[in-house]
Amino acid sequence: MHIDHPARPRLERLPTGVPGLDTILRGGFLRDGTFIIQGSPGSGKTILGNQICFRHVASGGRALYVTLLAENHARMLLHIGQLEFFEEAVIPDRLYYISAFSVLEETGLKGVLDLLRREMQAHGASVLVLDGLSAIEDISPSVPELKKFIHQLQAQATMASCTTLLLTGTSSVSAEHTLVDGVIELQTQLYGKRAERSLQVHKLRGSGYLRGEHSYRITDEGITVYPRIEAWLRTPSTVGSMTGPAVTTGLPQLDRMMGGGFPQHSTALLLGPPGIGKTTIGLHFLSECNDKNRGLLFGFYETPAAISDKARALGLPLERLIGQGDVEIIWLPTTQGLLDQACHRLIETVRRREIRRLFIDGLQGFEKLANHRDRLGHIFAAFSNEFRARGVSTLYTSEIDLIGSVDGLPLSGLSLHGVSCIAEIIIVMRYVELRSALHRMISVLKVRDSDINSALHKFSIRQNGIVIDADSSAAETILSQATRQGGGAASRSALGSTRAGGE
Repeated sequence: MHIDHPARPRLERLPTGVPGLDTILRGGFLRDGTFIIQGSPGSGKTILGNQICFRHVASGGRALYVTLLAENHARMLLHIGQLEFFEEAVIPDRLYYISAFSVLEETGLKGVLDLLRREMQAHGASVLVLDGLSAIEDISPSVPELKKFIHQLQAQATMASCTTLLLTGTSSVSAEHTLVDGVIELQTQLYGKRAERSLQVHKLRGSGYLRGEHSYRITDEGITVYPRIEAWLRTPSTVGSMTGPAVTTGLPQLDRMMGGGFPQHSTALLLGPPGIGKTTIGLHFLSECNDKNRGLLFGFYETPAAISDKARALGLPLERLIGQGDVEIIWLPTTQGLLDQACHRLIETVRRREIRRLFIDGLQGFEKLANHRDRLGHIFAAFSNEFRARGVSTLYTSEIDLIGSVDGLPLSGLSLHGVSCIAEIIIVMRYVELRSALHRMISVLKVRDSDINSALHKFSIRQNGIVIDADSSAAETILSQATRQGGGAASRSALGSTRAGGE
């Protein structure tokens, strides 16, 4: 006999209004719950508490901000007032500030509880921030009394339908952690001489959340949190189709070498030494964009002006496509950035602009931003899955050392360890040294499920862009001569060594 089970009640959420934090909390705080926000001085607890209050008020709620520290409200608001979320007009009608410092000193924990109950009722607060829980800990005569205070505060807040945030500098696990519904920690860590801020949710009752450390920044806009990208995109955000015609690279000969072009929604990796023409191939790829197939260049090294100058010199229509809104360029210098911030900006732009051709110029840029390089493989795999599901054809470039004489091994020095996890397509560019000249070569090393021409082809960069030879005959001749040149040099070196030994 079939028995209908009642649907599980869904826990109601209270959005924080802090960019990225609701993603980590899977929608926000549990409504009417009590949460600890802890961190060292300067980590941004007070900014976070105020930002949540102002965002809550902006969405129609009412908030009460209570301080238990000796800091003057006027001074605190002077600092908070420099941030974009601050709105003076909502004070004191919808956001009310009060100091409980003197009440705590004069009447203890019971006096603070009475004050909070009266003020929550008087102002109809649906969010309460208690800034300075450490002062409660200091004055509490015992751990049981502290637990009793937290328990009574929770009961009062539940009856008033008020979500409560307790701000404290405590960083170790303490008695009150066992009573509250959630614990969030703000930290500042040094990596060499660079300091980065991170946020971690240690506890969230009755709900899943994104575990681990997540980067955040404090700017003129307030706090922005960047959920760890491989946790956020552990599975693609949408389900896409893999069918469709091949995508042209913008270079007909390269398309022929690949068996027709990029397979639909694929990820390609272009490897080569500095100056070989990797960015130029990317510009050819983006030059095929139109209003139905928008493109994005996401790079770390060349400014948009430099990219436009290069495209103009090659006769490629990039400036026109940018002007029409069919191509966008994002430049993120690696001088002082966050890895997850860069990743989120990339994902957000791809989604917002409905990008179909994505050119990421320089995987090494992500490496320079990464404090833990073991994350990169997971991040690139998450990128590939997400972009493929969204119907994006992606071209990455990566710098490798393939320059010099050949000695019979035209691709010696090429390491492909770990590359297959992010790319269905691998294209290799290299220099071949022959006497006083460097010749450019290109080869398609891999295209998944396609019949490819993997022979090295000579190519050149001309006024109209890259031109690849129709066959490999010129490359074969150069490689053969380079091999003999390398062998002759090795023989002369060996002969010289023998004579020197004989002497």
